[in-house]
Amino acid sequence: MEELKKGKQQERIVSIDALRGFDMFWISSGDAFFVALLTFINTPFCQRLALQLDHPAWTGFRFYDMIFPLFLFIMGVAMPLSITRRIERGDSRKKLYYHIIRRTLLLFLLGLVYNGLFNFDFATQRYTGVLQRFAVTYFFASLIVMNFKQKGQLVWAASILLIYWLILLLVPAPGFHAYDLTPQGNLCGYIDRQFLPGSFCCYKFGDNEGFLTMLPAVTNVLFGVLAGRWLLGEAEEAKKIRNLLTSGASFIAAGLVWSLVFPVNKYLWTGSYALLTAGISFMLLCAFYWIIDVKGYKKWAFPFVVIGLNPITIYVIQGIFDFGIIANIFIHGFADSFGSFKPVVFQFSVILVKWFFLYFLYRKKIFLKV
Repeated sequence: MEELKKGKQQERIVSIDALRGFDMFWISSGDAFFVALLTFINTPFCQRLALQLDHPAWTGFRFYDMIFPLFLFIMGVAMPLSITRRIERGDSRKKLYYHIIRRTLLLFLLGLVYNGLFNFDFATQRYTGVLQRFAVTYFFASLIVMNFKQKGQLVWAASILLIYWLILLLVPAPGFHAYDLTPQGNLCGYIDRQFLPGSFCCYKFGDNEGFLTMLPAVTNVLFGVLAGRWLLGEAEEAKKIRNLLTSGASFIAAGLVWSLVFPVNKYLWTGSYALLTAGISFMLLCAFYWIIDVKGYKKWAFPFVVIGLNPITIYVIQGIFDFGIIANIFIHGFADSFGSFKPVVFQFSVILVKWFFLYFLYRKKIFLKV
């Protein structure tokens, strides 16, 4: 982790920070607020919308399935600036490798802390998780970016997805047939049960961020690198937008076609899921870039920018501290007067407390960079 750093920020493309903040908003109580609001309205349409803020039981795709891969994608978008350009200007490769290893280890450690490392209950400790997947995918994607040009990076991404598919297609878990993609019989879950200690999330037969599913998740980072090369390059804005749009449409189409034989499944991070989410990520980045950086409509995105400049900070702190305690201090005297609308008021208050905490860091120019 780089130290808490004060100082002047480098000029940056605002849409990247805004999209990162938009992504983090949903797991910083944005989801709970909208579920509470939609539940209060309670029309059939709102009930269907509320389902989009939760993951499907197994296969399928909902809006909430975009949150994780979009963050990996955005992590990749920044790599042409943080790695490629540093190599091109002659920075020491040894120092870059040191930075990559250091960042990987510290992200992984933060993930363990988030999962309760300081409970010292190692038998039930969860050893994988969101930040651990950030760490592992960042590490392997960085090594690929360090050593291969754009074409080689795309070859790696395609190869990883195909190899992962072939492994599931040809190698059965003991007691089950090959290409068994059920919760009980999939090879990923079997490997987790055999080699991953501690507790699992988010299904009982394996871990949502287990060993084998780390492989295809790397590709979401690499696809982000491709988007970052275009976005941070010297091409005209119209060409950047065209590249992002055509890539997004192509990836979505490829994911939907592949889903006919390799179903979309977040728990297994299937190839169709990786391609579909990468395609949507391209589209979202294009929309944010066009609205914010090309058309210049930036004010509306400021709340997201504040979140997007300290995403790991809010993710970790909200995992170990209940912001609802602070929110309740301000609203406990009048919240009951809202009746059945109280859950909506409470969740909105939690969002405000978290945002003002991040705004304080923003004003002080304090950014936790990992």
